[in-house]
Parts: sequence; C-alpha cells; structure tokens
Amino acid sequence: MKDHEYYMRLAMKLAMKAKGKTSPNPMVGALVVKDGRIAGRGYHQKAGLAHAEVIALDEAGVKAKGATLYVTLEPCAHFGKTPPCVDRIIKSQVKEVIVGMVDPNPLNNGRGIRILRQQKIKVQAGFLEDELKKLNEPFIKYITKRTPYVTVKVAESVDGKIATYSGDSKWITSDKSRGYAHRIRQDYDAVMVGVNTVLRDNPKLDAWFSKRQPVKVVVDSQLSIPAGANIFSKNSQVIIVTLPSAPGQETENRKILDKKAKILEVREKAGQINLKDAMKKLAQAGITSILVEGGGMLIGSLFDEGLVDKVLFFISPKIIGGKDAISAVMGRGIPRIDKAIKLKEVKLKRIGEDFLIEGRIK
Repeated sequence: MKDHEYYMRLAMKLAMKAKGKTSPNPMVGALVVKDGRIAGRGYHQKAGLAHAEVIALDEAGVKAKGATLYVTLEPCAHFGKTPPCVDRIIKSQVKEVIVGMVDPNPLNNGRGIRILRQQKIKVQAGFLEDELKKLNEPFIKYITKRTPYVTVKVAESVDGKIATYSGDSKWITSDKSRGYAHRIRQDYDAVMVGVNTVLRDNPKLDAWFSKRQPVKVVVDSQLSIPAGANIFSKNSQVIIVTLPSAPGQETENRKILDKKAKILEVREKAGQINLKDAMKKLAQAGITSILVEGGGMLIGSLFDEGLVDKVLFFISPKIIGGKDAISAVMGRGIPRIDKAIKLKEVKLKRIGEDFLIEGRIK
C-alpha cells in the first residue's frame, strides 16, 4: 500500500525539477491524491508564478473535493507576488493536507497550518523533513538569517595547490570536472571570486549549459578590476564589492565600471572588505546562494569569518609543489588542529581522473 512517504517523495521529485530556477523562493512540489490515484501534479517553477499546490489543484479540478493534498512545504497564508495558497486549498474542499516541512519564513511559520485546521481540514506535518530541509538549504538560511548560503568550490592538486608559483592554473582538473563545475553554477544565484582571480585568470564565470546566467560577484577592495575583463563579456549582471575608500573610486575606470556593473560599497574591517557586511548587502540585493570559486585569500577569509556552509573540492592527481605556489585556502587559518573546521555528511565521487569531496560545515 502506498503511504504518505511514498507520495511525499514523488512531490519532492517534482520540486527538484525547478532546481536553480525559483530563487528567492523555495522549491516546492505538490500532489492531489484521491482513491489511491494521482489527480493533480504541480511544482513551483519560478518566483512570481503560481505555487505548486495551486497548479496541482487546478489540474485536479473537481476531483480535489474530498482528496488528500501532499505538499513539500507548508502552504503560504500571506500575500506575496501571488495570493495565499490556503485560500485556494480551502476553496478546493480537500479533506486532508500532508505537509513535508513547516515553512521557516517568519511571515508564515505555522500560520498556514493553523488556518487550514480552523477550517476543519485535517493537517499532518513532518514527512521527509530532513531531506526537504537539505533541498531548500539556501532558502532556509536566506529567510531566517538574511544572508546567502555559501558554497566554496575549489579545483586543486593533491597537495592543495590551485596555481603554480608563477600563477599558472590552467588546467589543474580534467575536462569532465570543469564541465561538472559549470553545471553546478546554474544552481546558484551568484558566482563569487576575488579580484586577484580576475587579474590572474581573467575568467568569464558563465554557465555553459544554462540560459540563466548567475550574477558575477567580484570582491575588490581597491576597485582595481579592469573594465575590459572577460567577466563583463556576457549579458549577465556583475556586482563589484568594494570599499568607499578604495583608491580606484576617483579614477576614470570607476566611471566605466559604473556602466558595466553594480558597485556595492560595504564596511571595512582591518583595511579589507568586511565579508559579513558584504553578505548581508548581497542578500538585500536578492542573492540567496553564492558559489565561491577563488582565490585562496578570499576562501580562507570566508572560512575565518564562519561564512561557509558547504564545500566542493575537486582534487586532481597532480603534485605542484613549491612553497610559493598558491594554496586553495589561505586567510588567517587556525592556531591548533583541534580548532580545525570539520565536515559532516562527506561524499566522495570519482569524476574522470579527479575526485570530488563534498561536505557540509559542522
């Protein structure tokens, strides 16, 4: 017999169809089930469009009366870009709603469930909750802490180097790893690098396999990024995070950059970018998730500030060596081994000749 978990898992698969497309909203899937048959399916496709449960109920039509609605996230009870979903659910006359997880959004957070129960609709919540929380990690962090979910992506040699002592870094990892990394980019709102990466590698930071390009964020305390850098070569948004006191503020280059990018001024910390302030201001700009791709100083500083949520380390079976070669994680670092940043839920995957280590920060 098919149980609640079975249908919730199907709803979760529907939600995943919109991966990388719903920001700043969560991914949500829904099913209408009556007499053991699925009468309606839906998933939230894009912010501003109909929510999953509304699409599923519309497909079910009159069959929704007396049916069970499965939805991965608590239905909303507030006006946003669309009307409250609870109103549509009540109107449909479903007899029961099975909720995967309670909405972490303070505007809703249990309110949708309370309203449905007040209307004599049976509600059960908490099915596949842990899996659904992982599915919507960026949304949960963004909506509760007002700061983006940060993933660090590194392509390094087996001895932890991302470039040689001369600065050469192309290419450490294989074609397969680079293709995989490009597919990952389309799942994030923004790709971030430090200005030294732009000066050394001159990357485009585009996503090969997606029409939707992530926002490109460059951390540049001196406002020294060249106006002709490849990062400006595609029709995508560029944000330059800098200081009000940056030497480049009064130059002709600043006037050109103003036309090509959004200049985001943030607070200073010991003469450098205050990364916590930068993350808050990027969240205010609507960025819920960031993939950080270098360089070593930026990545190390993000770890120093406790701003990293997840890591993706692509490791090539090459040894670069050299005390002056560039390391993947620099910054201040830790004084003692027992203070080392630990990973949880670690996964190891083979990609071509490389290995991918994926983990979340404990």
